[in-house]
Parts: sequence; structure tokens; C-alpha cells
Amino acid sequence: MNLSSLSASSASSHPLAPYGWDQGWEAEFAPHAEQGLLPGRVVRVDRGQCDVVTPAGVVRADTEFVVPRDPMKVVCTGDWVAVDPEGGDPRYVRTLLPRRTAFVRSTSSKRSEGQILAANVDHAVVAVSLALGLDLGRVERFLALAWESGAQPVVVLTKDDLVPDPVTRGHLVEDVETSAPGVPVLTVSALHGEGLDTLVALVGSGTTVLLGQSGAGKSTLANALVGADVMEVQAARDVDGKGRHTTTTRNLLAMPSGGVLIDTPGLRGVGLFDAETGVGAVFAEIEELAARCRFKDCSHEAEPGCAVRSAVTDGELPARRLESYRKLMRENQWIVAKTDARLRAEIKKDWKRRGAEGRAAMQAKRGGHHR
Repeated sequence: MNLSSLSASSASSHPLAPYGWDQGWEAEFAPHAEQGLLPGRVVRVDRGQCDVVTPAGVVRADTEFVVPRDPMKVVCTGDWVAVDPEGGDPRYVRTLLPRRTAFVRSTSSKRSEGQILAANVDHAVVAVSLALGLDLGRVERFLALAWESGAQPVVVLTKDDLVPDPVTRGHLVEDVETSAPGVPVLTVSALHGEGLDTLVALVGSGTTVLLGQSGAGKSTLANALVGADVMEVQAARDVDGKGRHTTTTRNLLAMPSGGVLIDTPGLRGVGLFDAETGVGAVFAEIEELAARCRFKDCSHEAEPGCAVRSAVTDGELPARRLESYRKLMRENQWIVAKTDARLRAEIKKDWKRRGAEGRAAMQAKRGGHHR
């Protein structure tokens, strides 16, 4: 057995392996292990302190020594950290390991600060309630942020038991699929357990963040995936599907099928934050058409030889898709103009590199399990 095999074996048998520990994280943490610190993953952040799962169990730690000026570097659920060993009272988070991926939104449409909702995520599940009526523009917005984060998006249409007619349900799924090229779209009834097996098989043993607006059924879905009533869920009013969401913090939860789930509060707004690549992925067909425009810098407004507008005229591209694309691109350009775009690009480039390394480590770990 070579050294890399030994390292993979060591990582897979580590107490934190169920939380995503792999040989990549082991290598990142090695210098801190020499200092006697404990590795851990943040499962909850609250008022300057956080709960961290470590080989010795869940500990409470203060984040005073890792409070940055940049809000993009604030300790977040899903982060890997080094904490004091037993004996410290209180314990402190001593360092934050470099992130592989991060799901970021702008704090509001009128400001240019970013807020990290979850770190080191492999899959971003966007929950959309069939009881609320589809807002395709909102779905596209969530997906743009998901693609930009480095995670693989999945759209889950919840409460499909409230749309019993298969033809109607099929049309709704088709509408979402048109707005989510390259993204799996599933229908699920957490109440009856329908579609959960497919979702569990899709997200695998990695880290999944669950996103959606209030009333989307996220907490019920989280309970079903984790196999316990880990969240206090209040029944939504049957008339309009609205209800008071009770998830107010982001929590990392272990799933019995393997992997972990990060549940998030219902999001009223999801502003873009330097997400041009993500917007391009959501509107892949428009990007492809744009390559055939007469002018390389075509704005698809009034220029002659615009392949995008021609596609709308011919019925090949829905006018709603083009308008949504324009809206998100304009918003993103405003945010980029207000931030240090070069610095953000460097951060995201580093995330993508680490994400590739992490996926390679995960594949190696899975390969070891199959042997």
C-alpha cells in the first residue's frame, strides 16, 4: 500500500469522516495538528460563538480570534476550523481552513456587501413549493448563485401531493426544466416520502445546502432527509401555503444515508454577488445564441444581426427568459462595480481549485469503499 492509499484510508476512518473529512482536509490541517489543535466542522454559528463537531464530540467555541474585517471571511456553518484542545475555558477557534466553495449572496439590493450562507458545499438544493405558484425568475436567481458557488444545483419541487393531476404537474416540471438547463429537477412529497430516495441518491455522501423562500417546505424536507424532527415545523395555512418559518439559523445535520445537510432560514431576497459565471450557466442557451450575434459586444437590445432577439421572434427562446437574463446581468454588473472585482475573482479561483482537489479526494475515498 502506497502513501496516498494510507492517507485515504486514514481519512476515511477518521471520526469526522461522516461530516466530510477527507485526505485533502487532513493535509490542510496538518500544520495545526502539530500545534496540538483539534480539527472540527462548524455546525452552527450564534452571536460570536459556534458549535463545532470534533473527534472529541461537539464543543462550543468563541470566534474572537478569527473575526475579520471582510464579511466574506466570517466563520460560517460548513467551515472547517482548528480549535483549542480540551482544557480551554472558553475554547477558541484559532484558524479557519481555506474554503473549497461558498454560497454567497449580497446583503441587499442597495448595498455591495456579500453574505456567506454556507461553506464547503457540494450540492445546492433549491426548494420550490408547488403550493405557492412558480416564480421562475426567483428559481433562476437561486440557480445563478448556486452555480457561482461551485456547488452542483438541484431543484426540488416540494408538496407535489398538492398537485395530484399528473398532467398539470408535468407542465410545471417542464417549465422549471426550461429555466434550469443542466440541472436535475425532482418532485418530492416529504409528507408521504415520495421522491426522497431519488434525492438522497443524487446528493450522495457530500455536503448539501437546502435553500428556498419561506413556506417552501424546507424544514419538513430537512426532517425527512435527516430522519428526525430536528426542526420545529409549523403547518402552513392551506389557503395560500404561507406560514411562519421557524428556522432562524443555519444548521449542519448528519444524514443517516451519509453526508451532511445545511438547512438555512427562509430567504426573502437573494441578491446576486459577482455571479456572472453563474448567470451564464443558468442561461446557457442565450450564451450559446450570443456567440452567433454579428457583434461580439451585442447587448441584445437593438443591434442588427442579433441572434438572441431573432430566436425570440422565431419562438425558439421565450421572451421571459431574455428579460430575466437582462435583469440579472444588470444587477450583477452594478454589484461588481461596487466591489473589488479582482479580489473576488482571485478568491473564487482559489475556491474552484480547492473544490477540484476536494472532489478528487472524495472520489478516491469512494473508490476505497468499493474495494
